[in-house]
Amino acid sequence: MPGTWFAFDLDGTITTREILPTLACELGLEEEMGLLTRLTLDGTLDFAASFRLRFQLLRSIPLTRVREIVSAVPLDPDMTGFIKRHSARCCVITGNLDAWIAPLAEQLGCPFFCSTSTLYAGEPVLGRILDKAEATRSLRRNGRRIVCIGESHNDIPMFREADTGIAYAGVHSPAPALAALAHHTAYTGEELCRLLEEFL
Repeated sequence: MPGTWFAFDLDGTITTREILPTLACELGLEEEMGLLTRLTLDGTLDFAASFRLRFQLLRSIPLTRVREIVSAVPLDPDMTGFIKRHSARCCVITGNLDAWIAPLAEQLGCPFFCSTSTLYAGEPVLGRILDKAEATRSLRRNGRRIVCIGESHNDIPMFREADTGIAYAGVHSPAPALAALAHHTAYTGEELCRLLEEFL
């Protein structure tokens, strides 16, 4: 399928652990962050409102330490391999913050669409929170088809803009509303990548 874009969610899709709860361990706020994350994943709490709250909880961690922690977050090896082999046709669409996830963007080597920040005295100040629908629409150049992969409620706008949506159940059970929109469901990174190969 010439010209297909593969758009991946990051947390709980490419990463085998959620990044923000992992950062919260640094401050002893696992319980609070876990609750906010669960409410966001299932759509009870709007992503933008949730992300602002979670940013406020985590902003006291120095950026250098955040990047050390994020660098150690495990990635699915099959998805990582697929993205590296097809980096010109893959991207990551995530609401996470550019300054925090920079090590993963460097590691994966593909375009990232994410929430933005500016640095003040070397630390990030939250800027624009990503609109996943808008980011997905921006991929549709020259009639390109779009295959999206995700698992949470905030991936629904991405799925609605895509030609094909694949719910990923390797880390979490996909949000029911997302699963209802999906054309396929994959349960492991290996199974997902076999499916993606059919769209090349």
